[in-house]
Amino acid sequence: MRFGRILLSSTLLLITALPSFGLTHPRRGPTAPRFFTRHTKTTTKSNKQAAIAPERATEIQTALIKSGYLSGTPSGTWDATTKSAMQKLQGDNGWQTTLVPDSRAIIKLGLGPNQDVSLTRPTPEESRSPSASTY
Repeated sequence: MRFGRILLSSTLLLITALPSFGLTHPRRGPTAPRFFTRHTKTTTKSNKQAAIAPERATEIQTALIKSGYLSGTPSGTWDATTKSAMQKLQGDNGWQTTLVPDSRAIIKLGLGPNQDVSLTRPTPEESRSPSASTY
C-alpha cells in the first residue's frame, strides 16, 4: 500500500513537472528579435556598363560605316553621331531605339558571337571515322 502511494505520487509529480521542462528552453518565434545576427554593409553597385571601350566603339563604327548608317572614319569615341546611327539601325529593324547598342544590332552588324557550325557538329567524314564511334 505504501509502495503504491509512493509510486502514484511520484508519477503525478513527474507528469506535472514535464511541461515545465519544455518551458525552460522557449523557442524563438519568426518575428522575435535575433541577438546574434551578422550585420553586413549594403553597397550600391550598378550592373550597367560605365562606357563603351574605344576599341569596341571603333569596331561598331566601322561596321556602321560598312552598313551605310554612318559616314566618315571611325573615331573610337561613342559620340552623338554614332548614337544616332545606332538608333537608326535599331529603328529600321523594328527594335527599341536605345542609346546603348542592342545585342540584336551588334549581331546584325556582324560583331556578335561566332556562329561556326563546324565547331558544334561533326562533318560526315568525321562521323564515319572509327575513332568517333561509341562502343
